[in-house]
Amino acid sequence: MLRRIFTRSVLSCVVFTLAGGALPAQEPAGEPAPWRDLAEQNRRLQEQVKEQQRQIEALAAKLTEVQQAGERHERQLQELREGAAGPAPATAGNREQEIRLSGEAGLAFFNTGAAGQFPKAEFRVDDARVFVEAPVVKDVYFFGGLDLQTREANDENLHFGELYADFENVSGRLGGPDRVLNVRAGRFNIPFGEEYLVRNVLDNPLISHSLSDVWGMDNGVEVYGGSGQFQYVLAVQNGGDNPLHDYNADKSLTTRAGWEAAAWLHLSASAMRTGELNVTGDALSEVWFADAFFRALGPAKSTTSFWADLYEGDATARWKDGQLRAALGSVRFDDNDTATDNSRRLRYGYVEVMQKIAGRLRGAARYSEIQAGGGGYPLAGWGNLGRYFFSPALTERLRRLSLGFGYQFGPPLVLKLEYTAEWGRQTNGARRDQEDFLGTEVGLKF
Repeated sequence: MLRRIFTRSVLSCVVFTLAGGALPAQEPAGEPAPWRDLAEQNRRLQEQVKEQQRQIEALAAKLTEVQQAGERHERQLQELREGAAGPAPATAGNREQEIRLSGEAGLAFFNTGAAGQFPKAEFRVDDARVFVEAPVVKDVYFFGGLDLQTREANDENLHFGELYADFENVSGRLGGPDRVLNVRAGRFNIPFGEEYLVRNVLDNPLISHSLSDVWGMDNGVEVYGGSGQFQYVLAVQNGGDNPLHDYNADKSLTTRAGWEAAAWLHLSASAMRTGELNVTGDALSEVWFADAFFRALGPAKSTTSFWADLYEGDATARWKDGQLRAALGSVRFDDNDTATDNSRRLRYGYVEVMQKIAGRLRGAARYSEIQAGGGGYPLAGWGNLGRYFFSPALTERLRRLSLGFGYQFGPPLVLKLEYTAEWGRQTNGARRDQEDFLGTEVGLKF
């Protein structure tokens, strides 16, 4: 009896459970069932995925169009280059076979005192030059410069500047270390001192240069190179001012050794002999000194040759927003005047500081001096050449203090303003105090 009751009870529970599981649960009136929320969310997600897929396909199509257009433009540019340049020489090496044309110029206003070079306040074109360079074969390059108008020229004619062939990495080509030996042949800057490297319109922080301002261009051969922190240069050149002929077989020799003592400090030492120069043929040295040249002191009837030996030490210290440059040098001059002893010992030097003031505005100052004791020497400076260089009254001491500002609009454009006070004394006791310089200049390059 109990078994039958228990069995019926179990069967009733099973039937009730099955019946209850099959019946839908009752939800409060006015609220959707949970599966309806899930279905709605799933529908919205599917629509978002479809919309994103359409956007991706549209972007992919646009990207393909841009890539195809870029490829077409690149092919057209390449065809134009090949058509303009023609076939490249088989021996041209890996460097781009193209001629590079560049130039620089200063557009200036100069004014000096009554005894200066510009007593009438002049507008002028200053140091306008055009350069061309091109590869010849592997590691051989051509460089040429044309001087349209230079500050030192006394005519309006065009003049050749530097014109040379560079044979780079000769040491590496011969199986030695790279760049230790390079060779330059032609007409190039006399590699004495450091100022000539930064005396152009854009690199010079001022308009004027130091009183010594040792520089020049001459025909010859130069070897140069370096290893690690050391660099060197050695040049053999004609020495005389005439670019067409050398009137004395004795050549000019110049050497400079440089050392990167630290990341912020560069040092160098230079030595030069002009060689014996002919008074009637050469007349003047090729090297520039004190805004003029070296010339014989004795008259032509008793003097046939002259020469000068120069020595200089340079230092450059750099920091984040400025630099300091300084040089000390000496000159031993002599000629073979049979009537008197014209030997001279000249000492010179300069110190220059440049500092950025705010943004692109910078300030610069330079003090320079030349002492020519023992009889003086023709030192032109900012003075009139006829009055101070060719005059028999020589100068025994000359000083220059230059102050200026520059605004760098960009690497190829600068505006500069400078005032320079210059004073000195001649051997006859006359004072030199009417040569002060005021100038402004726009420097540009392309």
